[in-house]
Amino acid sequence: MTSLVALSISIGVLGGVATWLALGPLGGFIVVWGMFVGWATFFALGGDNAALQKGILCNLFGVFCAWVAAVLILSIPLAEQLSLPVWAAIMVGLTVLGLCLGAHIGLLSSIPASVFGYASTFAFYLQTPDVMTLDLLTGGHFGNVTLQIALSLVAGGIFGWISGKLGGVLTQK
Repeated sequence: MTSLVALSISIGVLGGVATWLALGPLGGFIVVWGMFVGWATFFALGGDNAALQKGILCNLFGVFCAWVAAVLILSIPLAEQLSLPVWAAIMVGLTVLGLCLGAHIGLLSSIPASVFGYASTFAFYLQTPDVMTLDLLTGGHFGNVTLQIALSLVAGGIFGWISGKLGGVLTQK
């Protein structure tokens, strides 16, 4: 079979497994859409071992930068003086600047992969605004959605790597 068909079958089957895990036994620890973002990052960076390493590191760097922005927004009370949208915009601008400058470091050189992690994190924060408290964002527990996003992106990268290997096996005659 062609490599495209083999990879499609591999991703389809493993996509079903990932969904079952996220909605079943690992529900509350990972989110399926975060896994697919990590998965896509793996293939966008070339789909090899180096892509797995760089994708995971850049995704996690983006998560970290978004987390820093959220913590600063919540912990420095300038939102009252400037308005929340202005204060949030300043913090996002500064942390995204730092994210992009981080690309000077070789393993963090994929700005898009870092942005995927950043965007996924803020999407989850804004989707679940009740988690936007310092206690929840700084706690070392699974109520901290930052950990759920980080785990989801890592799991997605690993699923991407596995699907690439399985696709390769299915392609061989």
